[in-house]
Amino acid sequence: MESKAHILVFPFPAQGHINPILQFSKRLASKGLKITLITTTSISHSLHLQTPAGGAALQFESISDGLDGGDHSDNIHTHLDRFIATVSQNLAQLAVKLRPNAVVYDAIMPWCLDVARGLGLRAAAFFTQMCGVSMVYYHQYEGNLKVDGENCRFSMPAMPVMEIGDLPSLIPDGHLYPAFLRLMVDQFSNFREADWRLLNTFDKLEEEVLNWMASQWPIKTVGPTVPSMYLDKQLEDDKDYGVNLFQPSAEVCMKWLDTKEKASVVYASFGSLATVGESQMEELAWGLKNSDKNFLWIVRASEESKLPRNFISETSEKGLVVNWCPQLQVLSHHAVGCFMTHCGWNSTLEALSLGVPMVAMPVWTDQTTNAKYIVDVWHTGVRVKVNERGIITREETELRIKEVMEGERGNELRRNAVRWKELAKEAVRKGGSSDKNIEEFVAELVCT
Repeated sequence: MESKAHILVFPFPAQGHINPILQFSKRLASKGLKITLITTTSISHSLHLQTPAGGAALQFESISDGLDGGDHSDNIHTHLDRFIATVSQNLAQLAVKLRPNAVVYDAIMPWCLDVARGLGLRAAAFFTQMCGVSMVYYHQYEGNLKVDGENCRFSMPAMPVMEIGDLPSLIPDGHLYPAFLRLMVDQFSNFREADWRLLNTFDKLEEEVLNWMASQWPIKTVGPTVPSMYLDKQLEDDKDYGVNLFQPSAEVCMKWLDTKEKASVVYASFGSLATVGESQMEELAWGLKNSDKNFLWIVRASEESKLPRNFISETSEKGLVVNWCPQLQVLSHHAVGCFMTHCGWNSTLEALSLGVPMVAMPVWTDQTTNAKYIVDVWHTGVRVKVNERGIITREETELRIKEVMEGERGNELRRNAVRWKELAKEAVRKGGSSDKNIEEFVAELVCT
């Protein structure tokens, strides 16, 4: 299909933001647009780029962010300010050179809209996180996030009542991470001025909050942003995101899973950034062992030293510990019956899209709110409880694994997970809600 418009696409330079925007870019490329996805120099050297579905219509460019090879000893506020100043200038220069028709930018970089407007370009804000999370930050920005009396509960339009532990952790802990809280909240500083607001979710997954949002501003849901071969299969050979910060141990993991019975394996992975203390690592390790289930546990090389002595050899009959794996292949494998997850939004969407129930172990940022929805709204998982020292004990870990893997409770969670899997497929297949929204977005780009 001949490209009719050229779009610059700019995700925030972190794996969890690159993946969904890259998947959306593939969808645009498949519908005839020429896409240039921008990375920044400080992260591009660590990315393992593969040729993604989309072929020649999807290309990569790298721009300097002022952070490569420089002094990183200053504080995060200075770091972000330098990033914004440098990238704004270099993004504008690249846009002048490539002459695109529009810019799709990560919503947590609202200053990209100013760059686009300065060049006379239309722009779309892409919200990578769950809409429920985005709306908490929106109400925080507007000053409308109020505590409900002595119960310390928070009520927001079209959302479940939340306790403080259900909010994105940056809000109660904002004094500890003011720069990160600013990053999240400021995405609502000018979002109404964007030409489009694109959301990484699908209509039936967050129906109530999406209806409320649509009553306030025009929005388009375009998710779930999971490779097409796991959903609608419209994009040939789209089996992976195409960008990895780590090299996965694919063959080892898949051969091991092939030897296991259906729904017999606990897959445990806590994302690319989470770090676990030594005491917590030990409790997780023995909780997995004591559950007496097969387990595939992803422990990054930098975390391996925290494992109990001889743990790997003592659990080799039932367990496999590797540094990284191809998560989509693992979650879609018939042997996987449960996903112990930190509840990052990409991992949550993958589990929902592939019909895998979850043991929710949120750590910070949006993960706590995602966990709230997993348990109380979508009913596809259980959430671990931490003790008075902030530790998830081995007994708690074992109990929650068995709750998901065994009995009628486990069967109910699995049925709900399969239902969301079918609804995710429905959204992205031809004529589905997200597919129609993407078609409309393309038509508006091309025809106006």
